[in-house]
Amino acid sequence: MRKALVVGGANGIGLSIATLLAADSRFEKVYIVDRANVAEEFVHPKFECHNFDLCSEDYSFFDKFSDIDTLMITAGFGRLAHFADIDEAHIINSFNVNTTAVVRLIHHFYSKISAKEDFFTAVMGSIAGFMSSPLFAVYGASKAALKIFIESVNVELEMAGTTNRILNVSPGSIKGTAFYNGKNDLSLTEGLARDIISRMEAKDDLFIPMYDEVFKEVLARYAADFRAEGRHSYEYKMQSGRIK
Repeated sequence: MRKALVVGGANGIGLSIATLLAADSRFEKVYIVDRANVAEEFVHPKFECHNFDLCSEDYSFFDKFSDIDTLMITAGFGRLAHFADIDEAHIINSFNVNTTAVVRLIHHFYSKISAKEDFFTAVMGSIAGFMSSPLFAVYGASKAALKIFIESVNVELEMAGTTNRILNVSPGSIKGTAFYNGKNDLSLTEGLARDIISRMEAKDDLFIPMYDEVFKEVLARYAADFRAEGRHSYEYKMQSGRIK
């Protein structure tokens, strides 16, 4: 029987993924590690929940999960704001949680990821890591670092002869999460969660949801003129009503 670890699984897409894994008869346990607690209405008998602050210096906490074969890292946060309105603590915490924590977790479980035996890994990145993202500059930068890290390590895994890969999931805005102070709605995130699990188990290395429908054109515009696309992105966000 399989066991999974979902870091950041108490809310949003992480909770949706954890719920689907728990419903899968192949899994006997789903460990959830988060700073927050899973709301009582979402608790599942297969969940084993642990509280942990990813800004902690000591990651030996994760030694207890040596029996997993699936690692899903969905922890992360961002704030839409002008860079002038961001304080230094936000900058430090953003990179600690969105970037450094992911690299440390991959490093912690790397002996499993790089082994010949099947091991499944996915990381929630962002389409903001693929292009300039005004009003999301710190968040975008933290995710851009992840993009290059994952691409680089995946080449090392390939050259080492393992079939295991790290899946970079890079969506745009996701409905049904608490990311923008919203509420968890698993009915809105279930479809995406299923797609992520499917791509992870196929050992894909990149998944951009809505690529053909939206982001293929956006990325093409960005490649053609990143300045113009940056201005377009700025205006779109300012008109979205999400800037407080």
